Amino acid sequence: MLSLPPAVRIFVATAPTNLHLSFDRLAALARDVLEQDPLSGHLFAFFNRSADRVKILYWDRSGFCLWYKRLERGVFHLPRAGARVLELETAELTLLLDGIELSTARHRPRYRAPRDITARG
Repeated sequence: MLSLPPAVRIFVATAPTNLHLSFDRLAALARDVLEQDPLSGHLFAFFNRSADRVKILYWDRSGFCLWYKRLERGVFHLPRAGARVLELETAELTLLLDGIELSTARHRPRYRAPRDITARG
């Protein structure tokens, strides 16, 4: 199970990505395709065309980190999305990386605090 701070968001590129790309090119994709700041500390996931490999890029205050997984058998089952980017919860990414298809997993309703909490005055 992944353990991430609540402020960390997870963005997934829904289009297949050339995983020969390294740190700088994936950071450029995070900025240009996912329209997010690659230095934000959020996670950016990129899958290859055959969906058996994933690279996750993130910034850890002193440099980029790259996590890479190759499945020996099977594929990752990405949720179908009409957009170029998909945002996942930490638990959803964990299920996805463990080979569980998100469309068949049941999510029980839970309270979620709003992201933008502003002071009332």
